[in-house]
Amino acid sequence: MASVLVVEDDQFVRSALIRHLTEAAHTVRSVGTALEALREVAHFSFDVVILDLGLPDLDGSEALKMLRGITDVPVIIATARDDETEIVRLLNAGADDYLTKPFSVEHLAARMAAVLRRARSAAGEAPPSTVIRVGGLAIDPLRRQAELDGVRLDLTRREFDLLAFLAGRPGVVVARRELLAEVWQQSYGDDQTIDVHLSWLRRKLGETAAKPRYLHTLRGVGVKLEPPRGEPSWGARSQGEPLP
Repeated sequence: MASVLVVEDDQFVRSALIRHLTEAAHTVRSVGTALEALREVAHFSFDVVILDLGLPDLDGSEALKMLRGITDVPVIIATARDDETEIVRLLNAGADDYLTKPFSVEHLAARMAAVLRRARSAAGEAPPSTVIRVGGLAIDPLRRQAELDGVRLDLTRREFDLLAFLAGRPGVVVARRELLAEVWQQSYGDDQTIDVHLSWLRRKLGETAAKPRYLHTLRGVGVKLEPPRGEPSWGARSQGEPLP
């Protein structure tokens, strides 16, 4: 099924997770500290990491940032913290999903399945045959690269997926439910996840929600991407033609 790294210092919880994941036919490795987790991802390939925040050597949120520096493996946070600000901070640091303790085995299985489905869909999806251009944006789905006014954008996997999906529908208002279904591969979810990723994307595009250039939010309706006024609208170039 999947190769899973469990990062949990509570031996009782850790043993329970290992048992249930193994029974579900997953391959499991486990560690109890952040430093051990970093060593694991540096030497082994995982499909998903389940990361506890209350680690003895380093706060899990800091460990998450360090993990993101060396791998883009999906990370599910397991935490007893249910504060909204904390959840936003975790998503902002690169978490793919989170679970609030205590959680059921069925809940964990569902979240894992969703995260793995999204990751595998993105990896195996046949890319479009053209480079998408919207104003000064050039997006190459084949190479998974994007540029703004000739400058390469440093985007995470989810940021690129979101940008490419919206750019493929320039000027069209896309409902949040459709974004969850198509970009996150979820039939339901928290709008907060979309808001956080839109905020990251705006920052990298050099704009804000108050002063948008490309990304426009219509409250209660959805999001659209369109070129700034006075700039060329949109188009596409052949697959073989590189980004400018």
